[in-house]
Amino acid sequence: MKAWKKALAGTLSLAVLAACGGNDNDTEETPAGNNNGDNNGGELSGEIEVWGWNVAAASMELAIEGFNEIHPDVEVNVQDIGRLDLYDRLTVGLAAGGAGLPDVVLVETDRIDNYMSEFPEGFLNLSEYGFDEYEDQFAQAKINSMKNADGDFIAAPWDFGPAAVFYNVEIFEEAGVNPDDIETYDDYIEAGIQIHEATGAQLLPIDISQDDAQFRMMMNQQGTYYFDEDGNIDIASDDAVLAMEKIKEMRENDLIANVDGWDGTVTATVNGRVATVPFGVWYAGTIMDQAPEQEGNWDIFPLPALEEGGNRAANLGGSDLAVIGATENPDAAYAFVEYFTTETDPQIAALEEYGMFPSLLETYEHETFDEESEFFNNSAIFRTFAEISEDVPFANYTSDYARAFRYSADAQASALLQDAEPADALREAAERIANESGRDINE
Repeated sequence: MKAWKKALAGTLSLAVLAACGGNDNDTEETPAGNNNGDNNGGELSGEIEVWGWNVAAASMELAIEGFNEIHPDVEVNVQDIGRLDLYDRLTVGLAAGGAGLPDVVLVETDRIDNYMSEFPEGFLNLSEYGFDEYEDQFAQAKINSMKNADGDFIAAPWDFGPAAVFYNVEIFEEAGVNPDDIETYDDYIEAGIQIHEATGAQLLPIDISQDDAQFRMMMNQQGTYYFDEDGNIDIASDDAVLAMEKIKEMRENDLIANVDGWDGTVTATVNGRVATVPFGVWYAGTIMDQAPEQEGNWDIFPLPALEEGGNRAANLGGSDLAVIGATENPDAAYAFVEYFTTETDPQIAALEEYGMFPSLLETYEHETFDEESEFFNNSAIFRTFAEISEDVPFANYTSDYARAFRYSADAQASALLQDAEPADALREAAERIANESGRDINE
């Protein structure tokens, strides 16, 4: 069994982050150019520091040896720091002009816009160092989230969260349901009813009052999100309403297990309370860690479409690397970011050892993606996720993502627990977001 099949366990259930800060190196601060990590002909020197936690930090540790083959005189120090502590220190440090921060930071994709908005000079402009040449080499859904208002790269894409439906093979077989017959959410609901009647299992877990992950995936599939590409509020659009209506239909048919947070989701997964879990690729590690005795009893299929022939690809999660603007060694910091995010070897090492799924398209040609997983019913699940990645629509998180997330969860609770009409609940959410953000609502 590959190392990732053992180490993936639980590690991807955590969001990933790494940050960085200054040092005393006197390297000349001129753009390093776009030469595949071989900046300044390999003559870079000094120290750079990277903050991270859990498997993000471990993945970067794996990359140091390969990086030093190109830049032997650059010392890379990776610090494993708790995620929330890292964000607290990053915010405080950026507010202080970069004081106390290292050199490279891995920020979750849905937080980048907020940092760019609050600290426009906080991160190095990677386009000035030549990162634009890599634009076509990543899953398209990642690209726009990396750029500022001028279209410059402020972060480099790293791991991705293509979503699919994890399903319990034993429960499906007991109910006589063929996952290949599930193409739309109507099919999914029909299958859920059949499963519930035959086995007693509900279809999927949702933390109704606190997390709208299912709703976000269903919006993303349709090419919409809390906000449109111009930053206008889109949470009350027809597409969003359709998504919430389908979720409410699941609730009305007793197909949703209303769970309490992350632990509740995991418990419902491993004890057979639910037959499926629509989630990002990272959930594979959680199932393997929490239910090793269920090897061979799980598999995946693409998310159902909202309408026949509709898109079945969405993303949930992911993170990216940025260089702190106040770094004293920008050339070396950029070189490490460039190497780590654009070279195949460090990406595949992180995938095989820790299940970190890359957004670099060329990695999808690697043989690792075609390896069958004994745990997942001898399916090549990474190949399926790679195919999904290339069809994921862009989601515009904006600097108001956090408040939109809060009000969206409130709307979900109103529709599912208080029987409000989805259109009314989402309209109220849109108005609250507009009142606090000043953004326009799409009519």
